[in-house]
Amino acid sequence: MSEPRFGRVLTAMVTPFSPDGSVNFDVATSLAQFLVAEGSEGLVVAGSTGEGSSLSDEEKLDLFACVAEAVTVPVLAGSTFANTQQSVALTTQVKATGVAGVLATTPAYARPNQAGIAGHLGAIADSTPLDVMLYDIPVRTGRKIASATTIDLVHNHKNITALKDASGDVSAAAHTKSVLGDALDLYSGDDSMLMAFLGVGAVGIVSVAAHWAGPEVAGIVRAAVNNEWDEARRLNERAAKSFAFESTDAYPNPMPSKAALRALGLRVGECRLPHGPSDHDLDAAAAEVVASLRTARA
Repeated sequence: MSEPRFGRVLTAMVTPFSPDGSVNFDVATSLAQFLVAEGSEGLVVAGSTGEGSSLSDEEKLDLFACVAEAVTVPVLAGSTFANTQQSVALTTQVKATGVAGVLATTPAYARPNQAGIAGHLGAIADSTPLDVMLYDIPVRTGRKIASATTIDLVHNHKNITALKDASGDVSAAAHTKSVLGDALDLYSGDDSMLMAFLGVGAVGIVSVAAHWAGPEVAGIVRAAVNNEWDEARRLNERAAKSFAFESTDAYPNPMPSKAALRALGLRVGECRLPHGPSDHDLDAAAAEVVASLRTARA
């Protein structure tokens, strides 16, 4: 495996909110530092787990600066939307916040063809000198970035250096990696698919469960890098319950992550609408998941 530009384990960080619904920057600082201490080698801010679609541009820029100042690991800015012009306008501003890169997501809702996807992502890459990580998550966007599109984008935009793949299409990811080699750092975008993606050349993961299962997620990746697959499988089995917990139809991501963090004593608050509030069942499940991990570690 090549040495990745952004680290091997990145956490897609939740955005903490105060009881009045405002962004809690003090808790964001504490959370970022906690995640790094738990094994994160990079952080993604204001992505889908960070409720980026519910944040204003001003809140995002302030949050990028806050987290970048709080840690020494690379921070990626979730500065893109379905609107190409708006994405470019915000992305041109993020370098000044101190982040290391940009997370560029496939435009949602519009469901463009591959030429439109390439044009959108290419315009974002052209708007910044920072490295760009593409984010392919068709369950949220309605469109997959085709392997050929990713290959062309990397060839035509030298600052597109990474792909967070949450499509579940391991075969396509393997093909993309085989063509691009070290020109592209491939990351699993789904904790439950981590082992499969590591097997086809992924350098690591952008994780949700690393909020509370950081040592396990980091351990899986470290074991795979060292070709210790029995150890990777052991840790994957330990973390499987956390991977299943992180998003369900009843409690979609990031509701479970915030519940788990509250169970750990971190005051991340509730999600903003359109995500609903937590309830007793979710909080109880989160407490059980966290407790079972602690027991397994002991």
